[in-house]
Amino acid sequence: MYNIKCDVAIVGGGPAGLAAAVAAKKEGAEKVLIIERDNALGGILQQCIHPGFGLTRFGEELTGPEYYSRFVTEAMDLGVEYILNSMVLEIDEANNQVICANSEYGLTCIDAGSIVLAMGCRERTRANIVVPGTRPAGLYTAGSAQRLINRQNIMVGKSVVILGSGDIGMIMARRMTLEGAKVVMVVELMDYLAGLTRNRVQCLDDFGIPLKLSHTITRIVGNERVEGVYVAPVDENKKPIKEKEEFVECDTVLFSVGLIPENEISNKAGIVIDKVTNGPKVNQYMQTSIPSIFACGNVVHVNDLVDNVSAESEQAGKYAAQYAMGTLAKSEGNANLVTGNNVRYLCPQSIEKTGKDEKVSVYFRVLKPEFNVKLVARCGDKVIAQKREFRVNPGEMNHVNIPLAEVEGNEITVEVIKEG
Repeated sequence: MYNIKCDVAIVGGGPAGLAAAVAAKKEGAEKVLIIERDNALGGILQQCIHPGFGLTRFGEELTGPEYYSRFVTEAMDLGVEYILNSMVLEIDEANNQVICANSEYGLTCIDAGSIVLAMGCRERTRANIVVPGTRPAGLYTAGSAQRLINRQNIMVGKSVVILGSGDIGMIMARRMTLEGAKVVMVVELMDYLAGLTRNRVQCLDDFGIPLKLSHTITRIVGNERVEGVYVAPVDENKKPIKEKEEFVECDTVLFSVGLIPENEISNKAGIVIDKVTNGPKVNQYMQTSIPSIFACGNVVHVNDLVDNVSAESEQAGKYAAQYAMGTLAKSEGNANLVTGNNVRYLCPQSIEKTGKDEKVSVYFRVLKPEFNVKLVARCGDKVIAQKREFRVNPGEMNHVNIPLAEVEGNEITVEVIKEG
């Protein structure tokens, strides 16, 4: 078996892994190693050739390749090392080892002072949501269609129905239109948008593409190739109203029905997983239930903006480096974060008390859209942080900054309160 030693090993070379690697190096880790299964760094951003990245972080609009290339350049300048074509098989948490299969070295064992999980997420497929009908050609997840068109120059269809109003689906509605296809409609089960409002405006409204909320595909029709789908409105229980079902002719269906964090390795290592996010439970250091293993980006929870992924991953890289060097602050106790009114989940799920006078950013998604609200964090009846928002929506991330010095007891509740 081929052996490598490093201070910080990072599983995944996408935007999360790159940001974590840069931060670990800047924090003082001598050898930082990225383990990437693809033949190049960049992750999903390699196929995201559309603009819209970096507005928060860089104050300018970049394409996906432009965004990640800035991190690649910085990482290489700092001396970050990487191995490509390497599939991680398991993590030996007892010995801080990552076991992977590498195309050049074969079975490889990486000994690390700490490990950062940055594997990203994968798309839900037709099988995950169980859409009835035949199994013809012309059925794709939105991400697989994006890869085929943008990286392999393969057009996937001419007349398209998209199920789900996730960001990738809406972006692909625009992309397909620009390539000359007809996007018949975008169908969304919920009565609200699943992705960013700006993507609805730029990708659907600007191109006159209809969005049908509270609708779903009830059946796919076609033998060798998709011939069409049946679309029906749903009732308050999300059950299709069959008598209002209509046939929509198309030759392609794209599924944009959510993302699932890639956590097979995490589960195998025995890391505690959050039942709502399907990612590891972490504290503000992005440290999992196994102290030497950290996690960041979409493997923890699905983010709406890559800028948020980068910021969160920098935390993971910074503190993973401190752990490897033995300088991570000692905990004086912890407080669990609890979801309150109209809050679906929280990340991190706990906060370590260190006696430092600093603020912790807590990210969350709401359960339903609301206008004129106040985001509140409290310990018992004591409000320790709050901010007002004109609108909250499940498709967009929210956050509050919690001052550590104000934390009392062992529980912090975060909630959304309607005003007026």
